Amino acid sequence: MTCHLVALCVDAHDPLRLARFWARLLGWKTAGGLRDGVALLPVDDTGFRIRFLPTRERKAGQNRMHFDLTSTSPEDQRRTVARSLGLGARHIDIGQRPEEGHVVLADPEGNEFCVIGPGNAFLADCGFVGALACDGSQEVGYFWSEALGWPLVWDQDQETAIRSPYGGPKITWGGPPLMPKTGKNRLHFDLAPPAGGDRETEVDRLVALGATRAGTGRGGTDRVVMADPDGNEFCVLTPR
Repeated sequence: MTCHLVALCVDAHDPLRLARFWARLLGWKTAGGLRDGVALLPVDDTGFRIRFLPTRERKAGQNRMHFDLTSTSPEDQRRTVARSLGLGARHIDIGQRPEEGHVVLADPEGNEFCVIGPGNAFLADCGFVGALACDGSQEVGYFWSEALGWPLVWDQDQETAIRSPYGGPKITWGGPPLMPKTGKNRLHFDLAPPAGGDRETEVDRLVALGATRAGTGRGGTDRVVMADPDGNEFCVLTPR
């Protein structure tokens, strides 16, 4: 069996503060303080949690991943933007055009996210967390489809998207040109084999798909750090 996506991990200077911002914005539940971070548990069909991990490194450049939040009406979009700003977000300009119909914001630590306008056909069957939008190649979209066992739901003009068979947000890759990578990504995936599985067997499978091994992470031997074909870090945990 393939690995499952356990968590989207976010490096944070103040994990508890950032977790509280996203918990209030998404309506998710805080799992409580952890030894090395804070976790949010979804209350919808999102099949993974969000973990906020402590770091001292400063954010450099635009993140390669960001959330696209959906709206049911112009008023709903305005409410989400206003709620975000009230919780500590701010408007940012990353070159978006007014006719694109989405509002680009940054959370209290500068992580980008978008509030999409109503009527977006691509996200029509998704919930409030419509997509995790990534900067990435067609090759990396194919890699993650195989790595997670999630089918491709979009593959056109070098843009790809996958989605869990059980629903939840889509994960998308926008194709070239790719942003330059500046140091370690602030967001990364944690994967794990199912209970009874074998991590080394799964690591070997991921290498055969195009990943590379990068050592062990801050948790020591409980995780193997890898990189996908675009060089984005991710971790393979022990079976669970």
